[in-house]
Amino acid sequence: MKIMLCYDGSEEAKRALNLAQIHAKAFAGRIFAITAMKSTSELELREIEQAERLLRDVEKDCKGKQIDCETLALVQDLEIGESLVQYAKDNNMEEVVIGIRKTSKVGKILFGSTAQYVILESECPVATIK
Repeated sequence: MKIMLCYDGSEEAKRALNLAQIHAKAFAGRIFAITAMKSTSELELREIEQAERLLRDVEKDCKGKQIDCETLALVQDLEIGESLVQYAKDNNMEEVVIGIRKTSKVGKILFGSTAQYVILESECPVATIK
């Protein structure tokens, strides 16, 4: 089973990692840990390096639990949710695991909701955890 983990280092993402690991063990799966960033003029190299560090930690954690894991930091012109959904589709993911946090209505209007976009637009099942 190909499991895509949406990972940003948050507490919700850490819980999503745990869920993805449970699913990977149960279904002889492989985890694809993905961090997506929107390419902008403000995006700095240190942000990309931080994302890659977080992904290395995920890979190390999975390796310690004998779970196959690949990592990728996506930097694209698309919105983050769009990048994640497109990656899942292009790579035939069988499940997406994403952590969610409660956001106010105003927050959703101002910043959108990556998780909501992934849940609504993904072509494969999406498991969420808060």
